This record gives sequence, C-alpha cells and structure tokens, in this order.
Amino acid sequence: MEPLLSVRDLKMHFPVRGGLFLKSIGAVRAVDGVSLDIAPGETVGLVGESGCGKSTLGKAIVRLSNPTSGSIVFNGRDITSLGRHAMRPLRSDLQMIFQDPVESLNSRLSVRQIIEEPLVIHSRGNSAWRRQRVDELLERVGLPKSAAERYPFEFSGGQRQRIGIARAIALEPKLIICDEPVSALDVSVQSQVLNLLLELQQEMGLSYLFIAHDLAVVKHISDRVAVMYLGKIVELADADTIYQNPRHAYTRALLSAIPEPDPRLRKKRILLEGDVPSPINPPAGSAFGHRIGHPRYEETIGMDLGLAELEPGHWVAADPCCLTPEDWEKARNS
Repeated sequence: MEPLLSVRDLKMHFPVRGGLFLKSIGAVRAVDGVSLDIAPGETVGLVGESGCGKSTLGKAIVRLSNPTSGSIVFNGRDITSLGRHAMRPLRSDLQMIFQDPVESLNSRLSVRQIIEEPLVIHSRGNSAWRRQRVDELLERVGLPKSAAERYPFEFSGGQRQRIGIARAIALEPKLIICDEPVSALDVSVQSQVLNLLLELQQEMGLSYLFIAHDLAVVKHISDRVAVMYLGKIVELADADTIYQNPRHAYTRALLSAIPEPDPRLRKKRILLEGDVPSPINPPAGSAFGHRIGHPRYEETIGMDLGLAELEPGHWVAADPCCLTPEDWEKARNS
C-alpha cells in the first residue's frame, strides 16, 4: 500500500541574525533530516521533549512553514515547493488541530462562522447547506446545535477543542496533524477527546500524525510511535514494541517517566544528566551521547547515525552511545 504521506530527509532551519546589519550568524536546526511515512487510516504518534521540533515538523507538513530542504509527498503529489495558490485545493485533504483552542479560534466570530469558514473558502454548497452541515458537525463532536450561535469564550477548554475538531473535519480531510490537542485539557476531558478522535477515524478513514509529549496518551491512540530528539527521529516502531521493548536510551528514559497508576508498584526512574544541546550549535556527534557524557561520544563524530532496522518495522538510530552492545552490532551490520 502506498503511504498517504511520505516525508524524506526534511529539514527546517531558521536563520539567527545578529550584528549591526543583522547578518545571518547561524541557524536553529529545529528539524534536521526527518523521514516518516503515514499510511491511509493510520495514526503515528510523535513524542519527545519540548523544543525537540515536533510542532515545527507538523507545521512544515501542512506547509504553514516552508521547508529548508527535503521532500513532502502527500497523496502521491510532491507538495514541498507548492505556493499558497497551488496548495489551496489540497488543504481540504490536509488539516490541523492546534494545541491551544483559545488561540486557534477567532474570538470575534461565532462558532457557526468558525466552522463554516473552510466551507465558504472552498465553495462547498449554498448557505442553507452549510448551515445544516455546521449543525451536523456540532452534533457529531458532542455539542448541541445551539452552540453555533455562541462565541468561543463561552465554552470550556474541552468544548473549545471539540469546536476545533469540528472545523478540522468539516471538509472531510484524509490527514489531520494533531499538535498536542489534549495537553491543555484536564485529564478527565483528555480521554473524551481522544475517544472522539478514534471514533472519527473509524467513521471517516482518517490518518493522524499525533504530536504529544505524554507517552501514556500516545500509547492510547497510536498504531506506530516515532521518538524525536533534537530535530531527529531516534526510534520508530509499532506502539506495543516501543512500550514493551524500547531500544534507544532516550526512549527508555521517557518511558520511565510515565507515572505508575498502582501505588504498590515501584518503577525505576532513569534520570537524565546534563542539558539538552542547543539546536543552534548541536554536537558534531551523538546529541544524546554528548548530553550524558558517554565515553564513546568522540567516535560518533562524523559517523552516520541514521536509522537502522534492528527487527522488521523497528528502526533505531545507529548510535553506540544509546544502544546496548548487542543492538549496536545489529545496527552497524544492518
């Protein structure tokens, strides 16, 4: 099966300017060579610490930002260099749910106007049809029809996110980038929104790139999980494999931070030493090895630390600082 989305060696570098004439003196390597596929109807979770480049990657995929290099192929078409006018017909199939519904919903517009706006932009139906469509969308996301005449500030955080979801599915897209859609919500509301997303996926055949920093949330919704560190994917596998048999040291550290619901059970927490390297001046070798002061860091300088397939479908960065000796031998010989 051909992937719905295929990202290859994508880079997003933002220039850093300084001096009297604001010349470019460096670049923030927010995304630094990411490759990723998403199949029709699949959910890929993207996890990592704040600042690792997750949201930047999502915005680059929907072309809210112009990639520095690499390629983005969506539904068989290369959209990497398309301009705003050329991208417009494709936007109906490629939508985004944002992290903060307070900021992403225009407070000056009624809920009806917010949800109807993409239908108007893409010339879908007449006024009466659009009115009925908005009512149907509100009911589908668990809100009453009467909500259409109110304004975003009159709703709770969870209800506002439901409005954002209604807007995202209005054009019946194929892929939705979910940029931490539940991180700003109460825990009790998070599960409701996640279940809504799963129901919509089954009904509409949606694909998701689900961006989050909470691995417990990602496990609930994802088919595969990609772990990102300092602009690069360091491990990629199906969700069960990632949680039961993580191979990269960074992935193991993230999983150790998930709270254990049973107070009688004790989990050994892996505390990371050192600071996250700067994306403006990243280490020449293993970024994670540099952070933890690994004794093999020097030999990784100039080494190809790309993903290697340890087992079918389980990819991990070929980095001697982050793998067991056995896994390093597999990665080196793969």
